[in-house]
Amino acid sequence: MENLNFINPLLHGIVPEEIENKVLNFSSKQLVCAGVGTLIAGALLKKAGHQKTGAMIAGLALPILATAVYKKVSQKAKDKKANSDTEHESVTEHA
Repeated sequence: MENLNFINPLLHGIVPEEIENKVLNFSSKQLVCAGVGTLIAGALLKKAGHQKTGAMIAGLALPILATAVYKKVSQKAKDKKANSDTEHESVTEHA
């Protein structure tokens, strides 16, 4: 009963290769284009008289754009951390 790793291995950071390879990995530029496209499609649908459908489609734009911003910010944070780690390692090697 002590070893409960078999219950949910995802909680322990074990990700099967199948799941890791199947995850769609969109770039932040692709997400921004999708968000802007969703806004345009929603506006066009509203102009065409499909108010509810246009509102629903345009409502998807904000989460898509927020995902793009989050992805860009997290990537910059990872890059900054990697740069600071390499600088710290080079300083300790020279000491």
